[in-house]
Amino acid sequence: MGMKDKFQDQSEQWQEQAKQKAQQAREQGQQRGQERGRPGQEQGQRRGKPGERMRDEETERLQREEQDRFDQDYDV
Repeated sequence: MGMKDKFQDQSEQWQEQAKQKAQQAREQGQQRGQERGRPGQEQGQRRGKPGERMRDEETERLQREEQDRFDQDYDV
């Protein structure tokens, strides 16, 4: 097995592990939500608090700006 194949296999293993951990985290989050008395709240549904929604939008905006700056650094 060549080096390229070895690194590709390792990369695929890491990706699979990341997917599994993300799935576990989603399941744990759903369980915690149900324990707190919100079993009817669907995954991804926003709460009705306006301040929380504004923070989410601000966070998303900041992340987009950061990604744009990162992309510009590598777009030579």
